[in-house]
Amino acid sequence: MAGPAIDATPTRSILSGPGILIPALMAAAAAAWVTSLAVGHTCTFDVGTHRLALSAHVLGMVLAFGSVIVVDWVGFLWLIGKRGLHDTSKLERAAAPLIWAGLLGLLVTGALIHPDITSAATQLKMSCVLGLMLNGISLIPVMRRVHALPEGTMFKEVAGSLRARMLVALVLSQAFWWTAIVVGFANSMSRR
Repeated sequence: MAGPAIDATPTRSILSGPGILIPALMAAAAAAWVTSLAVGHTCTFDVGTHRLALSAHVLGMVLAFGSVIVVDWVGFLWLIGKRGLHDTSKLERAAAPLIWAGLLGLLVTGALIHPDITSAATQLKMSCVLGLMLNGISLIPVMRRVHALPEGTMFKEVAGSLRARMLVALVLSQAFWWTAIVVGFANSMSRR
């Protein structure tokens, strides 16, 4: 029999309360995304720059997505009771800079590869990239709550609303990543 659901609410902070940080981060992410699209659409670079940017784009994807896969895997292991909560929390904290650096790299290099933003496939891919960033930012207060849970907390002991939010974020993350990757590789192959 499971005990009462645990819903850790850390002390009030700009990250967990009705602060301005989350909306400001979302606005900054959207502005960076729009800037990347605008530069990519209006500027054309030589073949050498395009090839270098494409290689760096793949590296940024590997860095960010690889980190996400590891975090999601350890989170899944916590979900099924094979890992402790703080294994997931520590890994998420360590991987977050790699994920965001990879996403930033994708925005910068994406602008340099001159995407065809009139293409429905490219629009889908770019929408997924924006969705990834906004989903990740929206998880900041959620992860603060998760990190505040006591050592040994099992997934089934977490409050239902927090469990649901984590599962929705996981599904969205994986759907956005896999869609962007498949569309990106298909676009790359069709440009040859």
